[in-house]
Amino acid sequence: MGELLSNTFITLLILSTGIHLWLARRHIKFISFNKNKVPDAFKKNISLKDHQKAADYAIAKSELGSKDKIVQSFVLILLTIGGLISTISHFFDGISLPLLKDIVIILSVMLITSLFDLPFNYYKIFRIDEKFGFNRMTKKLFFSDLFRQMILGLCLGLPILFIALWLLQSSGVYWWVYLWAVWSLFNLLILAIYPTWIAPFFNKFSALKDKSLKTKIIILLKKCGFKSQGLFVMDGSTRSNHGNAYFTGFGKNKRIVFFDTLLNRLNHNEIEAVLAHELGHFHHNHVKKRIAMMFLLSFIGLAVLAYLKNQLWFYQGLGITIPSDGSALLLFMLTGPTFIFFIRPIMAFYSRQNEFEADRYAKEHSSAKYLKNSLIKLYRDNASTLTPDPLYSAFYDSHPPALQRIAKL
Repeated sequence: MGELLSNTFITLLILSTGIHLWLARRHIKFISFNKNKVPDAFKKNISLKDHQKAADYAIAKSELGSKDKIVQSFVLILLTIGGLISTISHFFDGISLPLLKDIVIILSVMLITSLFDLPFNYYKIFRIDEKFGFNRMTKKLFFSDLFRQMILGLCLGLPILFIALWLLQSSGVYWWVYLWAVWSLFNLLILAIYPTWIAPFFNKFSALKDKSLKTKIIILLKKCGFKSQGLFVMDGSTRSNHGNAYFTGFGKNKRIVFFDTLLNRLNHNEIEAVLAHELGHFHHNHVKKRIAMMFLLSFIGLAVLAYLKNQLWFYQGLGITIPSDGSALLLFMLTGPTFIFFIRPIMAFYSRQNEFEADRYAKEHSSAKYLKNSLIKLYRDNASTLTPDPLYSAFYDSHPPALQRIAKL
C-alpha cells in the first residue's frame, strides 16, 4: 500500500503540475494572439495601449506563476518522498517532549516552504508590478510586512497547532471531531476579530469623510436592509496602485472598506454600483454558504486524516520513517492539495455563479450602466486582461471573464 500511495502521489503531482503549465501556456498564447485588438465591447472605453499593457501584465504573471509551480512541486517531493521531513525530525531527536518536537518540526517545514516562496513574492512586487506601474511598496515596508505576518502567524497559529496536536495525542478515537469543533470556532473568531484587531496591524483605516458619498451609501444600505459597523477607507495606495472594495467581519461586526485608490477612480454612482454588487453577496448568503462549505470540507478532511493516521503505509508511502501525530498532520496539510487538485474548477465555477448573482442584485438595486462602467474602469486601471484563455479561465478564475460579465450586464 505504501508503494501504491507513493506512485499515486507522484503521478498526481506530475499530472497536476503538467496541467497547470499547459493551461498557463495556452493562456499566454491566447492573450498574445488577441493582444493587438481591443474587443468590440470595450473599444469605446479602453485604448489599444491599455489593452496591450493588460496583456503583457497577465503574461508576465503567468510566466512567473509557472516557475513558482515547478519550484513548489520540487520542494513538495523533496520534503516527502525525498525524506527531508524525516531528516528534520531526526535533527530534533534531542527534544524529549513529543508534542514540542512535533511543533518544532511543523514550524521548520513551514519556514522552509516560506523561504522558497519569498523570492517569487519579491519578484512579483518589485519587478513585475514595478514595471507596470502598480507597486508603491518600499523594500522596507515589504520586509516589515513579512515580519508582521510572521508574528501574527505565530500568535494565531501556535495556539491552534498546540491544541490540534494535544487533541491528537490525548482525546481518544474522536479527537478529529473535537478538533473540527475547535477549528470551526477558531475560524469564526478570526472572522469576527479581523476588522478591528488584525487588518489594522497592516493598514491604516479612516472613516469615510465624503458626506455626499456617505449619504448615498447609507440610502443604499437601508434599501438593501444591510447593517454595517461603519464605512472605512484603507490606505491601499501605500502598497499598490490597484483599486478594490470589500466587506469584512462576521455577524454584527461587519465593515465596508474602500481602497483609497478606488475612491480616486470611480464617481459616486459607480462606487454605489460596486457596493451594491458586494451587498448582493450578502443578500444571497454567499459568505455563509462558503463558511458552511469550508466547515463541511474540513469535517470530511479530518475524518480522512483520522483513518490515515493509523495506517503505517500512509507514512511509508510519503517518505516518513518514524510515524508521529505531527508528521500525520504535516503530511496531510502538504499533500492534500495535490489529491484534490481536480476539485478546483468546480469551486471556480461555483464562485463565478456567485459573481453573476451579485451582479444581478446590483442591477436591481443600483444601476447596470454604472456597474458596467465601474468594471470597465477597474479592468483598465488594474490591467486585468480582457481576453483570458477560456479553458484556463474555467479552471482557475473565481470571477467571470470580462466579456461574459459585461455582456450579461
